Amino acid sequence: MHLSICLVWLIQIIFPLVGSDCGCSVNRNGEKDRNNLYSGNNNEQCSVENISDKVEDEQWYNEMMVLVPGGEYQYGTDDIVIENDNEGPKRIVKVKSFFLDKYEVSNQDFKHFTRVTNYKTEADIFGDSFVFALFLNNTFKEKIKDFRVAQATWWYKVFGANWNHPFGPDSSIKDVMDHPVIHVSWNDAKAYCKWRGARLPTEIEWEAACRGGHQDIKYPWGNKLFPERQYKANIWQGTFPHHNSAKDNFVGTNPVELFPQNDFGLHNMAGNVWEWTEDAWTEDDVS
Repeated sequence: MHLSICLVWLIQIIFPLVGSDCGCSVNRNGEKDRNNLYSGNNNEQCSVENISDKVEDEQWYNEMMVLVPGGEYQYGTDDIVIENDNEGPKRIVKVKSFFLDKYEVSNQDFKHFTRVTNYKTEADIFGDSFVFALFLNNTFKEKIKDFRVAQATWWYKVFGANWNHPFGPDSSIKDVMDHPVIHVSWNDAKAYCKWRGARLPTEIEWEAACRGGHQDIKYPWGNKLFPERQYKANIWQGTFPHHNSAKDNFVGTNPVELFPQNDFGLHNMAGNVWEWTEDAWTEDDVS
């Protein structure tokens, strides 16, 4: 997505494993633990070693995040649905162990970050971001019809839209604090992760985590989109981009704790919102 700001990307971070090379954490299990995690780690210069030293037992990791064990994982696919994604061919690559947060970064998480650091996102600085047509009324869309993405006209440039006002200056996140933060750019995501003493996962790491240790599956949970007629993800149902039937109970985003999806215990690896990674898919990543 070649936009200066992100549409509805979220952050998923990597946090260092004690005695290993990488891992990740985001705590959403309670305010007490959240305060312990944030205290002393709100400086963008904090080091990986300092964060790692604070984590001394395996139980802490188990409560906060998911261990993705080292091993051989599938990278890319031969079953390419969208040719322009260039996510093939399939490769088998070796990945070192790391921890990945169980959930997407929520509005509550990101709000705490901005309060502590006074960080301004790129959408804040630019003064606008892009909002999906379904969340704008027809009168307003007519007024800003010349401010759309040329090849995706359902995205409207809305002045005053940002992570705290997702649909424009009159909107609020008050009732969706447990939903994933949106309108954050790749630079914003990296800044958040740096403050946490962490980093974004690489594309290879993300794919390893998403497939849950399996190969040649279409979805994080298997090959059937609706196994046993159950909704495993918040995805579009209806005629895109005009009508979403919301059979999964959500027109927009859903709380980050919903939809556990794979054998690693990760949530919302598919659906809900797009996710940033440290790098893009490329054959150059495979030796």
